[in-house]
Amino acid sequence: MRNRLIIIGAGGHGKVIADIAMKNGYTNIGFVDDRASGMCMGFPIVGICADMAALNDGNTDFVIAVGNNRIRRSIAERFDVSWAKLIHPSAQIGYGVTIGVGTVIMAGAVVNPDASIGRHCIINTAAVIEHDNMLGNYVHVSPNAALGGTVAVGECTHIGVGAAVRNNISICEDCVIGAGAAVVRNITEAGTYMGAPAKKKE
Repeated sequence: MRNRLIIIGAGGHGKVIADIAMKNGYTNIGFVDDRASGMCMGFPIVGICADMAALNDGNTDFVIAVGNNRIRRSIAERFDVSWAKLIHPSAQIGYGVTIGVGTVIMAGAVVNPDASIGRHCIINTAAVIEHDNMLGNYVHVSPNAALGGTVAVGECTHIGVGAAVRNNISICEDCVIGAGAAVVRNITEAGTYMGAPAKKKE
């Protein structure tokens, strides 16, 4: 871990990530944001995304604080930098868990043994990722969502606040699972799924 961290995105999500970064020992923190200037969380907004190359001095880590999965993927694919992996001290990480670069795991989250989490994922506050889950890159699991054992989630899928996914379920890429939805069958077609049981929104 390096001492300096640049957070891409100075919104509310960026504030949460800055808090986790401080708890991970970063003291030299800055933001880049195309729409904001000044300060965020007491740290300077040091430029815009176009300045990333100049900020990449070989001694700086970067992390993307953007909730939209596709935008996060676009930024990650655009820049060749050292991506930080941030885990809140109160998160519980089980034996054999693998976590990709750029991923952030927030307060109170539980990731149980032998789960695999891809690159640039967001495991949000108090989310539960049970044993043997496989999450693709750029997945976002929202606060208080719970994934039962041996769940597979495809790239860029978003699991909404308080959603529940039954064990042994597979969800394909580019899906949105609505807040409070209950997924009890495999999802094989991209789209938005809502309700209990979750059904595709037409």
